[in-house]
Amino acid sequence: MDSSSTRRAGRTVQHRAWLGPLVGLILLFWTGMAWALVAEEVLVVANRNASASIGLAKYYMEKRGIPAENLVQLWITDKETCTRDAYERKVVPRIRRALEANTKIRALVTLYGVPLRIVGPQRPETPVKPGEKAPPWDTTAAFDSELSLVLHQGYALNFWQPNPFYIGFQGRGVKIPKSEVMMVSRLDGSSPQLVRRIIDDALFAEKNGLEGKMYLDARWKDPGKKKVKGYQLYDRSLHLVARHHRKNQLLPVTLNDEDGLFGENACPQTALYCGWYSLARYVDSFEWSRGAVGYHMASSECATLKKTGSTVWCKNILEHGAAATIGPVGEPYIQGFPMPEVFFNLLTEGYLTLVEAYTAALPYLSWKMVLVGDPLYRIRLK
Repeated sequence: MDSSSTRRAGRTVQHRAWLGPLVGLILLFWTGMAWALVAEEVLVVANRNASASIGLAKYYMEKRGIPAENLVQLWITDKETCTRDAYERKVVPRIRRALEANTKIRALVTLYGVPLRIVGPQRPETPVKPGEKAPPWDTTAAFDSELSLVLHQGYALNFWQPNPFYIGFQGRGVKIPKSEVMMVSRLDGSSPQLVRRIIDDALFAEKNGLEGKMYLDARWKDPGKKKVKGYQLYDRSLHLVARHHRKNQLLPVTLNDEDGLFGENACPQTALYCGWYSLARYVDSFEWSRGAVGYHMASSECATLKKTGSTVWCKNILEHGAAATIGPVGEPYIQGFPMPEVFFNLLTEGYLTLVEAYTAALPYLSWKMVLVGDPLYRIRLK
């Protein structure tokens, strides 16, 4: 994973190295909007070309009370990767029509069988002077991240677009209107049975309370008020999560700030987890509580949710028992990840749903990140 400061040509948007108490910011974040998300505001996106996709969509909708008319059925490849051309022709027009027909929709959830990533377009042929390097080019994006901008037209596809809902960008002049951004998550995994379990576990935890502990895997000691950036900014964010949850006695917290990761079976009753850095090599440290949420900050940890034998973190976090996770389909750079203190602090306040907390914590859209989990899931700590 790179902490590169690469930006789109002519555009620089920096993380704000501030993230303080979040309770008051919830109202600021959702000004003019109803919070939290409700079932009628969710559009469910399934793939008619994928076995079990429609059935799982209807199962989820019945469990959550989502109106039948809030189902969109695509006809696209059932592979984890689709082309940009297929996305533009087979997805964008269909989703836009559905959103125009129902202006109440605030969030989309993609189902098992909908592609995970979009590739292309290729770099245009432009002359490069002798001795100069061609500018960076990366147009591979998570399907869901691109879908978040389905209402926003004419934006550049190379690298990312700043998210106007990200708390760290408030007041920074992000030009994308909030009205043209959709919150997006997915219900996906290695099997239809796993997806049903994810759905059921979120509902169970809402009803009975999420029970367990928080585990945070930092690499360095808390830098305190020292000015930091890049990796150090995200590492400090883990310390701030721990501080917040200990101060408010939300749930027991174990913070590892040594060089090594948590060892195998070191994290019993894991309700919440965040850490880094074990590239594409899941470490079986966790006994996941029912309804658990966790993510690992490393490159390409959501490159697949289905490939047999893959050791990427997202696939294995879900298969070992968690109900929600976050990860990138490629190299996101560290600044592409949701800021841990925003995500976990908002999530455990209990006001916002999973997809709302994620959207407030996510710096960039049209990029690599994926949220897997029920968008309507609201944490209730036991």
